[in-house]
Amino acid sequence: MSGLIVRDAEPSDRSAWGRMWTANYIHHGATMGDAEVGELWRRILHPDHPVCALVSAAANDRDLLGFAHYVLHPHTFTSRTVCYLEDLWVEPAARGTGVGRRLIEALIERGRAHGWRRLYWHTEADNAPARRLYDRMSTLTDYIRYDVDLT
Repeated sequence: MSGLIVRDAEPSDRSAWGRMWTANYIHHGATMGDAEVGELWRRILHPDHPVCALVSAAANDRDLLGFAHYVLHPHTFTSRTVCYLEDLWVEPAARGTGVGRRLIEALIERGRAHGWRRLYWHTEADNAPARRLYDRMSTLTDYIRYDVDLT
């Protein structure tokens, strides 16, 4: 998609981001209260918090087309920062237009500029549209994730 911009989330993005974030967590079968959503937004905007967000929009428009939430963290096998892409959301009408690719490319560019060691993410095994993109941009690993619910 030509004319697409990707930038850090800004306070003025709250409404559009909130609409997309709600669609994202509902899509995943989750629920969140207003306080939890507000806390996530606070973390995203805090310059010293490891949870960050990029947003995308058409260059001639302020309407957001997608976002990428990412978490920067240390790793035991390297002294360099590692980046976990936790959430990638593209508005349904903008899917297949390059928004998701551009968000990931922006994280790759940022990582190279800041000396990160790796960018990684997970997706559902049956998420065929996303996996087509991911297969073109990255390497599928043999790792399997296990979860323990602590609630």
